[in-house]
Amino acid sequence: MDIITKIKNKKRLNQQDGEALYKLDLFTLGKLADKIRVEKFGKKTYFNINRHINPTNICADICKFCAYSASRKNPNQYTMSHEEILKIAENSYKMGAKEMHIVSAHNPNDGVEWYMGAFRKIKEKFPSLHVKAMTAAEIDFLSRKYGHSYDKILDMMIKNGVDSMPGGGAEIFDEDIRDYLCKGKVTSDQWLEIHKKWHEKGKMSNATMLFGHIENRGHRVDHILRLRDLQDKTGGFNAFIPLVYQKNNNFLKVENYPTAQEILKTYAISRILLDNIPHIKAYWVTASINLALVAQEFGADDLDGTIEKESIQSSAGANSHNGMNQEEFIGLIKNSGFTPVQRDSLYNELESY
Repeated sequence: MDIITKIKNKKRLNQQDGEALYKLDLFTLGKLADKIRVEKFGKKTYFNINRHINPTNICADICKFCAYSASRKNPNQYTMSHEEILKIAENSYKMGAKEMHIVSAHNPNDGVEWYMGAFRKIKEKFPSLHVKAMTAAEIDFLSRKYGHSYDKILDMMIKNGVDSMPGGGAEIFDEDIRDYLCKGKVTSDQWLEIHKKWHEKGKMSNATMLFGHIENRGHRVDHILRLRDLQDKTGGFNAFIPLVYQKNNNFLKVENYPTAQEILKTYAISRILLDNIPHIKAYWVTASINLALVAQEFGADDLDGTIEKESIQSSAGANSHNGMNQEEFIGLIKNSGFTPVQRDSLYNELESY
């Protein structure tokens, strides 16, 4: 059975099939992925009104792709106080934000209570705000630093108001690539274990993949299939987010940066392979808003959100520092032929435009 017939018959694809998909022409891939997208969500494109808060850039780990950490090329160290974090949350809440997306560097100078206290104070003051916080890499760091089990930290997160987990820290699961990119940080098995434990506690999370650096297509397919395997067991992933590597101000010297065609193929292949993860997110911060809009035709049904302010990707060259105006965001989705649907963090539909 050829691969297109397999897809049309909804047969599960394996590693070899996934790699073969990249050999199909872009428009064939797009049509296959779009058919799946339309079957699931029609012409709806989801977004939320969110605020990214990055409370510290002081990091114990050294990742070659990172332009955000103050331990390397960025000498401007900062750590926000709880009062500063709470003020940001308050201002964003007044502007209509429904989610606080809180991701930090791995700061060795501030204890567990600095992390947990920030979540707790936000939740106490704004109980309706969804707190999405703590990547598996942050959880692993706190576990190593303070001798707590993963379960203990996850329970602390829940107790202190964390509603769901972002998907950061996954990078690429292949350990040889990982050793070069981010040696010493959470391993692929640990990342998967943390998300598995979180799901088993009744909570949802997202999954990511950082691509376009030194990995090859086979590494991407392997990464996606490992996520599919875990989703079979737990069903706890809301969305998969292929993150396009940002090439400025870091220590990776990548000369063969992925073309727009390669990026769109990766979105489409993600949609085709991940039959059990509901949403594919074209995170406009890393893909650019223009390419993210095109990705709606290649399997992506979510563009993330308005963000308001973002520090990690913009440090490496992404045009996302000040987020996106909501009216403009809605207009761009409409003008590209799709129906903007504002969602909450767990994909309950709030308003259709």
